[in-house]
Amino acid sequence: MSEYDVLCIGNAIVDIIARCDEAFLEENDIIRGAMNLIDVDRATLLYDRMGQAIEASGGSAGNTAAGIASLGGKSAFFGKVSNDTLGEIYAHDIRAQGVAFDTKPLEGHPPTARSMIFVTPDGERSMNTYLGACVELGPEDVEEDKASGSKVTYFEGYLWDPPRAKEAIRMTADAAHAAGREVAMSLSDPFCVDRYRDEFLELMRSGRVNIVFANEHELLSLYQTASFDSALEAMRKDTRLAVVTRSEKGSIIITDDETIPVEAIQIDELVDTTGAGDLYAAGFLYGYTNGHSLRDCGRLGSFAAGLVIQQIGPRPQKDLRYEAQQAGLL
Repeated sequence: MSEYDVLCIGNAIVDIIARCDEAFLEENDIIRGAMNLIDVDRATLLYDRMGQAIEASGGSAGNTAAGIASLGGKSAFFGKVSNDTLGEIYAHDIRAQGVAFDTKPLEGHPPTARSMIFVTPDGERSMNTYLGACVELGPEDVEEDKASGSKVTYFEGYLWDPPRAKEAIRMTADAAHAAGREVAMSLSDPFCVDRYRDEFLELMRSGRVNIVFANEHELLSLYQTASFDSALEAMRKDTRLAVVTRSEKGSIIITDDETIPVEAIQIDELVDTTGAGDLYAAGFLYGYTNGHSLRDCGRLGSFAAGLVIQQIGPRPQKDLRYEAQQAGLL
């Protein structure tokens, strides 16, 4: 029997979210719509310049773990925080949402990671992330009982930046496969794909990763093409199961012999796209580990993503299970 539906591995980051206009991005050399890695000095500078902000626990895989728990699933999380105020906030928040989080905090420097997220009027988010304690996640943080006791282990591509985290992910993946489990990853960001294209493709082609989540921009970046169709066919050959999200165009699920289009849900207002892909993965993986068809997994993903983009912040503020039941999805 599995103790957990999904084990998520990622950067444990506290998001600091503020609204801004396009001019602010230009004046501060912020790359629109991307995740930009910054040092502590730039983190301090941007924090001083940003307007009224909301602090919320985030991080891509952490958001997915919280979404799975909100849907009624059993999720666990590996991620490194420091023994400081933001670290305590992060640990409290993710546990309060029902996620098993037992990674030992770092004592001393560097501090807990934080991401300054600037949301423009169209809902697009531009992230500026200081990784801090995240880079200290290592093999000693791997809990093999959680790796072998989870139906799927899911990690974010962002975690490929810190070298010791790669070793931790490989160890966890090996433990998962040894127990007959599956491993999934998110490509996370086009710039992340640019940095690790060959390594990501090797993970897929070797079978170390069984399920891949990507958005359209990440897919095109992975295969260095402007053709969506050719990139999709290349992805089909490289992995057993892949999910490609396309914002308002919905998503496409592909296997060796199936192509399943899934519509996006209708929303009242686009407020903030932060966490959209993370919550899509949450809905899909909840469905996948609880026996739903691939089409219904995609519908759950679209539903969870559609709810989170109508609020500020990446963690679900509504009870996703209740909302999905009301929508006839569970």
